[in-house]
Amino acid sequence: MKDTHTPSILLIYTGGTIGMVENPETGALESFDFEHLVQHVPELKRLGCSLTVRTFDPPIDSSDMEPEHWARLVEIISAEYQRFDGFVILHGTDTMAYTASALSFMLENLDKPVIFTGSQLPIGMLRTDGKENLVTAIEIAAAQNAQGNPMVPEVCIFFENRLMRGNRTTKINAEGFNAFRSFNYPSLAHVGVHIVYDEHHIRRPQGGMPLKPHFSMSNNVVILTLFPGIRREYVTTVMRIEGLKAVILKTYGAGNAPQKQWLIDLIRERSQMGVIFVNITQCSQGTVEMNRYKTGRQLLNAGVINGHDSTPECMVTKLMFLLGMGYDPETIKLLMNRSLAGEITT
Repeated sequence: MKDTHTPSILLIYTGGTIGMVENPETGALESFDFEHLVQHVPELKRLGCSLTVRTFDPPIDSSDMEPEHWARLVEIISAEYQRFDGFVILHGTDTMAYTASALSFMLENLDKPVIFTGSQLPIGMLRTDGKENLVTAIEIAAAQNAQGNPMVPEVCIFFENRLMRGNRTTKINAEGFNAFRSFNYPSLAHVGVHIVYDEHHIRRPQGGMPLKPHFSMSNNVVILTLFPGIRREYVTTVMRIEGLKAVILKTYGAGNAPQKQWLIDLIRERSQMGVIFVNITQCSQGTVEMNRYKTGRQLLNAGVINGHDSTPECMVTKLMFLLGMGYDPETIKLLMNRSLAGEITT
């Protein structure tokens, strides 16, 4: 007998451009009530799934997104996990990649879709990209394979015809509809006339373990971007921030830094005091290879660990997650070199 199960999807609106409509009298953009979403997007009636809407009250501008909001999302998803087949999160684009990366770690053993999307133009505007992004994200969240399992049981971002792993994605465009890219990992699906999934690249859960939500994140992390002429006083001030636990070094090319002895000495000193240093490249594409050049090996010898091909958004949230778990520095260093949720290529 054919399975007649109707997929149930929980739509969570956190805030962002997508949730705006234009006031016909004033022309101003105003938030609309997502409880009446179908009135604005009647196409949702044709998706063949049961849709429930939850909204943040008040909605959060994504520039104001904080770890406490990530924990709130995890709380909602974990509380409703058995009721729904998939989850769609509407989120402002500015920090969407941070939130998606964070949830990929905080939702351990996830085996259902959590699809982030948003828009560059409000859903109430004539040329909006919001309707297509929303409808397709829901369709992907509801999609199942021949065995009745979710097509994409991981945290993803869907935007402008591409489905990307959340912790591999970064925002690249402030104006265009192609706002996000996954430079170091292939897209999980491409959307045209049909939705074509690349199942080889989709991460599958192992062992049928129950969802294990995590809520604690530590923000004792900084990003230090190197540049020609960087001053010793500046670096010293950053590295001696009270309570600092981890420094993400954004280096040149394949993980190279200037051969300034004071810089290497300062990194070695703080590393020996338990501060974790991770090396990621300033390049959008490619990976860190600290053994490739002398300028990279000096960082390795000073105690800096390899960030591989991680995005800055992922590196920040992974460190926040591991520090929040209370691990000691040596354990964190080991886990930073291990893919926990498909976030790096090792």
